[in-house]
Parts: sequence; C-alpha cells; structure tokens
Amino acid sequence: MEDSEKDWKVELSPEQYKVLRQCGTEPPFTGKYVNHKGKGTYVCAGCGNDLFSSGTKFESGSGWPSFWDQLSEDSVERKTDKSLGMERIEVVCKNCGGHLGHVFDDGPNPTGLRYCINSLALDFKADSEDST
Repeated sequence: MEDSEKDWKVELSPEQYKVLRQCGTEPPFTGKYVNHKGKGTYVCAGCGNDLFSSGTKFESGSGWPSFWDQLSEDSVERKTDKSLGMERIEVVCKNCGGHLGHVFDDGPNPTGLRYCINSLALDFKADSEDST
C-alpha cells in the first residue's frame, strides 16, 4: 500500500496514525487485544495484511498483545531501532510499513521470541466458528 501521509490521516484514527505511521506506543494494559481470547488472525489495522495467528498469542504480562511467531514470511519485517537511547528490533507490517511494535528474545518455546505488538496496530478476523 502506497498511501500518502494525507491518506493515512483520513483512513486511520488519530491514535492509530500515531502508532502505525509515527512509531508511537499505546500505554500498557490499555489495548483492546491485550486480554483478547478469540480464535482467528490478527491483521494490520492499516492495510489488512495477515500478521499473527491467535494460536501463537500468549500472556506475557507486558501489557501488550504478545505472540511467539509471525504468521508467515510475508507478515512482518524487522528493523533495527536505536531510538530512546537503546537498541531494539522494530516490527513493521511487510505490506504497508506500518509500525507494529518490537520483538524480543524472551518469549516461550518453540521460538523463544516475544512479538510485543500495539493493539492499535491490529484488527482481528475471527475464524468462522468463533465470533469473539
């Protein structure tokens, strides 16, 4: 998706724009998907790209939705983030480049990864048998 910043401001809520287009972060424990238990696929709120399966979601205690793996190689891209005086790995949507969150190496098996993702960067597509 190659929307201009003007288009993004129209398509996204101000809060989503701050996260997805300006690398913002929602406050911990405030996002609608932190305690979400539905079965389905978490998608990019900016473009609808499939990102994470509910089967890889886990309770990390961090205050943000956490996943131990991305859905596919076409889901997310990792970038070095040296903001805030530290080095982290930023996670962005591979389709539209929207900022999703960060990935850390303190997650559960089998990957040992914790994709720490902002709820504002996500939408949810429930499996047909789960309408949650």
